[in-house]
Amino acid sequence: MYPELFRIGSFPINTYGVLLALGLLLALFVAAKLGERDGLPKERIYDLGLWTIIGGLIGSKILMFFTEDNVNIFSLDFLRSGGVYYGGFLGGFLALAFLIRYYKFSFWKVADAFAPGVALGQFFGRQGCFSAGCCWGKPTDLFWGVHFTEAAHENTGVPIISADGGALHLHPTQLYESFAMLIVFGILVYLHKKKRFNGQVLIAYMILYPIVRFTIEFFRDDPRGNLFGLTTLTGLSTSQIISLLVAFGAMVFMYWRLKRVQSPESKVQSQFE
Repeated sequence: MYPELFRIGSFPINTYGVLLALGLLLALFVAAKLGERDGLPKERIYDLGLWTIIGGLIGSKILMFFTEDNVNIFSLDFLRSGGVYYGGFLGGFLALAFLIRYYKFSFWKVADAFAPGVALGQFFGRQGCFSAGCCWGKPTDLFWGVHFTEAAHENTGVPIISADGGALHLHPTQLYESFAMLIVFGILVYLHKKKRFNGQVLIAYMILYPIVRFTIEFFRDDPRGNLFGLTTLTGLSTSQIISLLVAFGAMVFMYWRLKRVQSPESKVQSQFE
């Protein structure tokens, strides 16, 4: 809950930015190590990671523009914002897919290398959210409820005063998701050693993260827009709707791939090498 670490002159060094940068660097390091295990050149993994990050930043801003009201793309707040995660995931995914085709790598091997790193990056990213005061949760009387500082309120608008004028305590949803993704990271790294086909780690991520996000959304209290009116229609958040679609599709794909691997006469495995 320290949105600003220090200043260099009048320029603030934000905690969120520092933790996000740290998460990205460690994610790239993990991806390079896992990629080497599958025979991918470490140097190219770093190149892919850089352009994937750029694609993710662009994608997160684009989805933010379409899902949130009164977004001023020329404002400093728009540039500072982390955007919408699913937009970042899709933007980074498209950039990665294009470059993999350009370098003639195995898409599935690269995706398996990057998936655990993405989960690790989310661990650090949500710690940054907690420090900044964004992505806050609903009010709670539980003993672990957090009361954000005035600085966080000024930075993100997180509520700090209850209806009766007292200190407002909120679910630390940022920490819920952060530590959940650290567990997901561990699961994916373990799965990378035991995977039965290339692409299994990515598909597992696309099952696990939506489940985490869908659950966390029940405790969050910062509206993230109404995508094509679906939020009003279903009563679910935009992220929950996307989570359901992604998780369902990934589960079907995982089942199909495992069935194909188990089938001795199947020759589809070569398509995923």
